[in-house]
Amino acid sequence: MKVANKTTKAVDLVQAALSKIEEYKYYNIFISINADSALQQAAKIDQRIANGEKVGKLAGVPYALKDNFLSREGKTTAASRMLKDFAAPITATAVKKLEEEGAIMIGRTNLDAFAHGSSTENSYFGPTLNSQDQTRVAGGSSGGSAVAVALGIVPFALGSDTGGSIRQPASYNGVVGIKPTFGTVSRYGVVAMASSTDTIGCFANTATDTDLVMSILSGQDPKDPTSLSNFWQNKPKPDQSLRIGLISDFMAEGVDPEVKDCINHCVSKWQKNGHTVENISMPILKYGLAIYYIVQTAEVASNLSRYDGVRYGHRAQDITNLNELYGKSRDEGFMTENNRRIMIGNFVLSSGFFDAYYLKAQKARTLLINAYNDVFKKFDVLLCPVAPSPAFKIGENVNDPLAMYLEDAMSVPPSMAGLPAISIPAGTTKAGLTVGAQLIGARQSDRTLLNLASELAKEPN
Repeated sequence: MKVANKTTKAVDLVQAALSKIEEYKYYNIFISINADSALQQAAKIDQRIANGEKVGKLAGVPYALKDNFLSREGKTTAASRMLKDFAAPITATAVKKLEEEGAIMIGRTNLDAFAHGSSTENSYFGPTLNSQDQTRVAGGSSGGSAVAVALGIVPFALGSDTGGSIRQPASYNGVVGIKPTFGTVSRYGVVAMASSTDTIGCFANTATDTDLVMSILSGQDPKDPTSLSNFWQNKPKPDQSLRIGLISDFMAEGVDPEVKDCINHCVSKWQKNGHTVENISMPILKYGLAIYYIVQTAEVASNLSRYDGVRYGHRAQDITNLNELYGKSRDEGFMTENNRRIMIGNFVLSSGFFDAYYLKAQKARTLLINAYNDVFKKFDVLLCPVAPSPAFKIGENVNDPLAMYLEDAMSVPPSMAGLPAISIPAGTTKAGLTVGAQLIGARQSDRTLLNLASELAKEPN
């Protein structure tokens, strides 16, 4: 609004953001910078305002784009060698909607290659550092976008969330991160990971800013048959007397005591405001991670099969036959974690194991969805941590895939059910590391979660 009201200029906002990118270069947040184009767009917006023309809701506001969103500005790498030189022929629907409202993309942020990871360490371009402690991970896979917002480079950034890739880095960096109801935002023009859980969301500093960005992004898109009609204009449930269920399964042994303290602090605040908070046990949640890493890897293996060195992406040199072209191109183009998920996915889809693993996981997924449906007959919102611990050290879990996957134990169940879930700052540890509280709602109750988050932010500590 400051740009539209002529209290500041779009060019000044973009230049300030570009200066901060340089200031925080050591954090390895951005894969590419969109400086020239961003300044040109800003100058056009300033001229339109000077001419008295109407501008959009985000006129002149700089934002960062996770580098798995396609747009014609720069390369879309997905932080991989496979797509290192890929020039997108289209622009993602989400990017188009932001541009129509005057938002200006200043650069593409780092992520785990093809969004496979929980730390942004699996990037061809190196890891992104945590905004609070440079020895720790930023979280993943949308680590670059989270840190860009946390360090004040941009007021919001786009990310994608398949099993926690927005919520977990939001928790690790002390910002708001939303994974909306599955289908809220079109996925057209976003590099596919796991198609039945991929969700487009954003990072921001406040729930109010998040609400504004999501109101622009949401809506049906004929190019994405899974997208929903725009429910974002529906009024959220009133703030007063919400029934909140604290998931006791995720407040038990194995969860860092300081994480529990931060969540309990939130509980106290909401209870003071008249909300009811009760413990609830959902035993099926302990199977969520197993369900996820069967279904997700199967979809990953399917989606990555298109990268064969023939049509687009990295192509190996000095090859003598087609099989060698496939093998060498994929070996050189994919990171270790990409290969791991492809191998697991192909295994669970193989003829001898399809029924034993993939089919059984899909049946269990239905039971998980039913369990959530039953719980939401009694509760308006569910509450738990985003992750069992604050940000871990860089390199700590790189060689231990199981430990890395366990970081997703609390964030994957809502993803498997297509539910909205957000991470909001819940407090800090003695070491100064942020902890996120995860709010989970029934489908299309996204704005109720944001209202509850806003209420918490207004309360004194």
